[in-house]
Amino acid sequence: MAGGMKPFAELLDRLVLTPSRNAKLRLLVDYVAATPDPDRGYAIAAITRDLDIPSVKPAMIRALVAERVDPVLFGYSYDFVGDLAETVSLIWPGEREPPSPSPLRGGSTRSVGVGVSDGEEPPPGSARLRDPHRPPLKGEVKDADLSLATIVETLQKTSRSDAPKLVAAMLDALDPPGRYALLKLITGGMRVGVSSRLVKQALADYGQKDVTEIEELWHGLQIPYADLFAWLDGTGPKPESAAAAPFRPVMLANPTDLDELARYDPADYLAEWKWDGIRVQATAERGVARIYSRTGDDISHAFPDLLAAMDFDGAIDGELLVGHYEDGAIRVGAFGDLQQRLNRKTVSAKQQAKFPALVRAYDLLQEGEDDLRPLPFEARRARLEAFVADLPADRFDLSALVPFSTWDEIGRMRNAAPEPVIEGLMLKRRDSAYVPGRPKGPWFKYKRDPFLIDAVLMYAQRGHGKRSSFYSDYTFGVWTGAADDPALVPVGKAYFGFTDAELRQIDKYVRDNTIERFGPVRSVRAEPDHGLVLEVAFEGLNRSARHKSGVAMRFPRIARLRWDKPPHEADRLETLEAMLD
Repeated sequence: MAGGMKPFAELLDRLVLTPSRNAKLRLLVDYVAATPDPDRGYAIAAITRDLDIPSVKPAMIRALVAERVDPVLFGYSYDFVGDLAETVSLIWPGEREPPSPSPLRGGSTRSVGVGVSDGEEPPPGSARLRDPHRPPLKGEVKDADLSLATIVETLQKTSRSDAPKLVAAMLDALDPPGRYALLKLITGGMRVGVSSRLVKQALADYGQKDVTEIEELWHGLQIPYADLFAWLDGTGPKPESAAAAPFRPVMLANPTDLDELARYDPADYLAEWKWDGIRVQATAERGVARIYSRTGDDISHAFPDLLAAMDFDGAIDGELLVGHYEDGAIRVGAFGDLQQRLNRKTVSAKQQAKFPALVRAYDLLQEGEDDLRPLPFEARRARLEAFVADLPADRFDLSALVPFSTWDEIGRMRNAAPEPVIEGLMLKRRDSAYVPGRPKGPWFKYKRDPFLIDAVLMYAQRGHGKRSSFYSDYTFGVWTGAADDPALVPVGKAYFGFTDAELRQIDKYVRDNTIERFGPVRSVRAEPDHGLVLEVAFEGLNRSARHKSGVAMRFPRIARLRWDKPPHEADRLETLEAMLD
């Protein structure tokens, strides 16, 4: 078995260039199988973004590069590449002193040194990198191309003042792929197209376990997951679920239409609105409260106001929204309001007051000591109604059932929701148990048709990973101003929805019609009689003071390339404003 930076660098490189989900799973399984403990545990924690090295921040990496590389050259390179770790790995000038023999390996391998010999005291502020499993040699700084464990554990013990010298020494001794892997490891910005749930699925495949078992254990495990790997390897018992308020794998719905629904009896189903927030699990147990995303990520830190209201013992499956409690009811805000709270490390009191968080409850998974998941949905629903009645009304309310008797009624209602913050309808069998995953038949989602507009391509930006050679991120706009003197105003950005063949077509169009360049961004010729029209699909529209147009789209994607349509026939801003009204 082989550990170290080289296999980890190869893993990251192949993950970036591998689009297939199943192929990514095989890469992860093979890496875990070939890598010893604790290196594989630290690699997994880095990929799932659970690894934290407080002494190393991106600003520190930029400062190190500024000491060694012309800032203009670095700026141009960063603009072209678009990724800090990749840019630094390529532009770093490399080893600044001749290699010296490693005191641990006794050979001529490259070492990370600070110019001291064994027995001498290192200069003030210097750092030591050593194998944590044996006593250090005085003044030693061990090879950078060693175990991930040595690198991680040393940096976690290193102060912020000492970390720059240690990281610089590692970068000096590594080749470009090793530098890239090191920087991704210690800064956490992986961007390799792997979600935390995909990693858990790979671990389940490796150990031939059910992924739901790993999901339920995950938040009680300690990095580098020695107990988990012992269980997966068959050399130890299954770890106990040590975390209070654990995550319970979610049940998901299948998309449907009227043709498919016609195979089922509508009397067997209950319906409720599908709200446009994010699916969460609000869990409280033994004085511990946590809020999980649908993939099991702990997002509690962004919603302290909601955590403070979770004075119960149970687990609620629901939709996280923002809104205000008025006249005995909650007025739900737009998804754009919720985005003000998402993906933040800290949330100010002002933001909490302006965008108060709440949960619209769909289901009850646990009540006290009772696991309700095996019960029929109708029975869980009755327990949920009583449970929510005792919770703060400004933070928790019940997702209302929508009465219906035929599927034709459902078809009419899905595009005529009473509020714009509704995406469609959820249909759940009355007798369905709460089963992790996406079983076919018990739950369906019947979403409204997406909104469509014709917009004009204005800017294009280079992509990342396998798309780094293509202009694949597109900013588009609609017309505004007088009919005889129109101007384009940006209304959104999209980077998916097109095929690989269409990507090559758009990339060529961008290169042939560039009028200005701004680093990795190109301004594309866009005039009433010359430009590329994109049919854009999106799920919703919000008012936005941050955008010049005053609007922000929800999940925009390219639906069609309208090579046939002249740009002056694209939509106007008034069309979007009418949708808001």
